[in-house]
Amino acid sequence: MKIGMVVEGSYPYVSGGVASWVQMVVQKMPQHEFEIITITPESMTEKDFRYQLPDNISGITNLPLNLKQFQRRRQQPLTPEDEQAITDWMIFNSTSSAALDALGRKLGSSSVFFSSPLFWEIVQKSYQEEQQTGSFIDYFYMWQGMFTPILELLQFDFPKVDVIHSASTGYAGLVASLIKRQQDIPFLLTEHGIYSREREEEILQASWIASYYKKRWVQFFHHLSKQAYEDADHIITLFQRNSELQLEIGASADKLMIIPNGIQYDRLSTVQKLPKQENKLVIGAIVRIVPIKDIKTMIQAAKLLDERGIPFEMHIMGPLDEDEEYADECYRLIEQLNLSSRVFLVGKVNIMEYLPMFDVCLLTSISEGQPLAVLEGMAAGIPWIVSDVGACAELVFGREGDPFGPAGFTVPPVHPEEVAQYCEWFYNHPEEAEKFGMNGKRRVEKYYQVHQFIDQYVDLYEERRVVHGGHRV
Repeated sequence: MKIGMVVEGSYPYVSGGVASWVQMVVQKMPQHEFEIITITPESMTEKDFRYQLPDNISGITNLPLNLKQFQRRRQQPLTPEDEQAITDWMIFNSTSSAALDALGRKLGSSSVFFSSPLFWEIVQKSYQEEQQTGSFIDYFYMWQGMFTPILELLQFDFPKVDVIHSASTGYAGLVASLIKRQQDIPFLLTEHGIYSREREEEILQASWIASYYKKRWVQFFHHLSKQAYEDADHIITLFQRNSELQLEIGASADKLMIIPNGIQYDRLSTVQKLPKQENKLVIGAIVRIVPIKDIKTMIQAAKLLDERGIPFEMHIMGPLDEDEEYADECYRLIEQLNLSSRVFLVGKVNIMEYLPMFDVCLLTSISEGQPLAVLEGMAAGIPWIVSDVGACAELVFGREGDPFGPAGFTVPPVHPEEVAQYCEWFYNHPEEAEKFGMNGKRRVEKYYQVHQFIDQYVDLYEERRVVHGGHRV
C-alpha cells in the first residue's frame, strides 16, 4: 500500500514532536510505502533533512508557502455554480466539495484570480458584512495574503497514493482534503495539538496583524479545520481533552477516535539510575529550544532554587538551531542570572547517556499535544513536573480507571515559582520520587508502547483501503 503523509512545518526538516512521530510510523511499517508531502514556510532541500529517511519513503514533495508553484493548471471558465461555491467558501459559509474542486482544478494563476471581478466582488461583500471601517485597500491586500498560499497549494499535481494521512488540519489538512476528492481515496486525520486553537493563540498575540483583522484570521484557520473534519474518514487525536475540543469546533462525533502515542519501552526501560556522587538534585529536560516550550521558565525556576540554597544542576537537551535567536536569549538569561555553572544547554544528544543521571525531568511548555519526551522519561522511571497543557496531566496522573498513581506534578504554564517548589519537594523526598518514577514506568508499559499505536494505524489503513476498493497505485 502507498500512503501519503501530509505534514506542515515539520518532518523531515524539524526534529522532535510530530516529526519524530512520523519517523516512527514509517519505520514501523516497512510493509508499506510512504510518500511525504511536506509544507514549509520556505523552500527546503535534502541538506535541511534532520532525519535519515527510511528505505520505504518513496519520495519527498516539498510545498513552500512563500513561493509560487511551478506546476500550473490552465485556467478554465467558471460556471455560476462554481462562482457561488467559491464565494461561500472564501467567506467561510461553506466547506463544499464544489468549491475545492473549482479552487484546485479551474482557477490557474492566483494573480489572475486576484485581478478578476469575482474576487473583487467577494472582498467587497465581506468588507460590508463585517462592517469594516478601515482602509479597503489594506483589507483587499489582507485577503490576498490570506488566500495566496491556499490557491498555490491547490494547483499542485500531487503524487498518486492509496491512502492520504494528514498530521494536522490547517494547510496540511486542506491538501489532504483535496487529494481525497481528486483521487477518491481514504483520508485519515491525526491532530497532536488542536491546530486552529494554536493558531488562534498566536494571532491574538501577534503584533503584525492589525487588531481589526484578527477575528478574520482566527475564522480562517477554524474554517480550514472544519474542511478537514468534514472530509476525513477518521479524526484521530491523542487524548480525551483534544477529542472534546475537536467535537466543539465542528468534528462529527462518529468520526472521532483516540490513539495515544507510544514509545520504545523495551529500550528506555533498561535505563539504570546512576548512584549519587553527591547530595545534589539533577534535573533534566528533553525539549526543543523554541519559545512555545518556554525554556525561560525552567531557567527562572533554577534561579529560585539557587536562591533557596538547593544544590542542583539542570541539563536541557534539545536542538539549539531551530530558533537561534531564542536559544541566544536563553544563553544570555543563564549568564545574567549567574547560573552558568548550574544550567547547561547541551544541544541534541543521545538521551540514553543522560537519563541515568536525572532525579526529575521538566516540561514547561505553553502548548502541547501528547509529548513523547514525557513518555520517554517515564519509561526510564523518572518522575516529572509538567505544565498542565495538552495531555500532560493525563500522562502523569493517568486516565479514568488507571491503577498506577501519580508520576509527578502539574503546574500552570509560566509559573517558575511552582516549578521550583516541586523541584525542592523532590530534593527533600527521594523515596517518594522513586515511587513516582515507578508509577510512570508501569503506566507506559501498560498503555503507551509503540507497537500498540502502530497496530491501530495498520488496521485503520487496511480497513479504509478495503472500503475504498483496494490498492490504486
